[in-house]
Amino acid sequence: MEARSEPISRQHHRKEGLGTTGRWALVAVVLLGAGYAGWHYWGRAPAALETPPVAAPAPAAPAPTITEPAPAAPAAEPAADTSHPLEPAADAQGRPPLAGGDGDGLAQAVTEWLGRERTLRFVATDALARRIAATVDNLARSQAASRLWPLHPVGGRMAVTQTDDGRMEIAPANAARYEAVVRFVVGLDVEQAGVLYRRVYPVLQQAYEELGYPGQRFNDRLVAVIDHLLQTPEPPGPLALKLVQVQGQLAPQQPWLRYEFADADLQSLSAGQKILLRMGVEHTQRIKAQLRALRAQITRR
Repeated sequence: MEARSEPISRQHHRKEGLGTTGRWALVAVVLLGAGYAGWHYWGRAPAALETPPVAAPAPAAPAPTITEPAPAAPAAEPAADTSHPLEPAADAQGRPPLAGGDGDGLAQAVTEWLGRERTLRFVATDALARRIAATVDNLARSQAASRLWPLHPVGGRMAVTQTDDGRMEIAPANAARYEAVVRFVVGLDVEQAGVLYRRVYPVLQQAYEELGYPGQRFNDRLVAVIDHLLQTPEPPGPLALKLVQVQGQLAPQQPWLRYEFADADLQSLSAGQKILLRMGVEHTQRIKAQLRALRAQITRR
């Protein structure tokens, strides 16, 4: 992707059947659903794997809100070698495209689609278009801050096992955490979603430009990020982990640790690719198949 000035999204640290008003959200769900259950990558190690308490720095202070910038992080940019213009269009019911900036229209569509209870449970409806645009953009970068995600975090932590020789690995049982959301994502009707995506495209386009990409197309970025995610490796066997102490400014009573891939090449992958890796190969392959189908819809002229 061509060089550009630092976007606001980088400054920020860089959801079985479909209703007729909400299928547009597939675009976000397919990309974001892959990481839906992966937000608890950070945190203290499980008790069996903890190191003795030591005086250590605390995590950094709570992340700022969407409107406040945070320090920039290194970026992993996908290469965009093709232009993919997309024209907004009415949906199957003849409803015209939403106007750019109609964030209330997006939130209303999601609530009508999911129902109020499920919306409150899963969706962060405040600044939804901005969240979608920023997260799609960030999936190909080194970090995709959870405070910007359109979906609320899921409880639980990554399942880890320790081998006889002391190595830590992602446990085979960890993939079960993702089964429900993967089943949801692959059950979405991609062809119908393409129609709805065109209807709401002006809202996402404006949100994307407001992140710091004036004159650039959100659809181009979406296709580039899909292509980037499709390049995620599928290493056989358990994935080895290591514990890394989080650096901060304050010293807590207990150290805060995070898991990282022991393989330096895997650890150097983007946030989105590492999310797919943590899901397990089978789930990754199912998500990739849906991403390919989605790509075919949003690149159709």
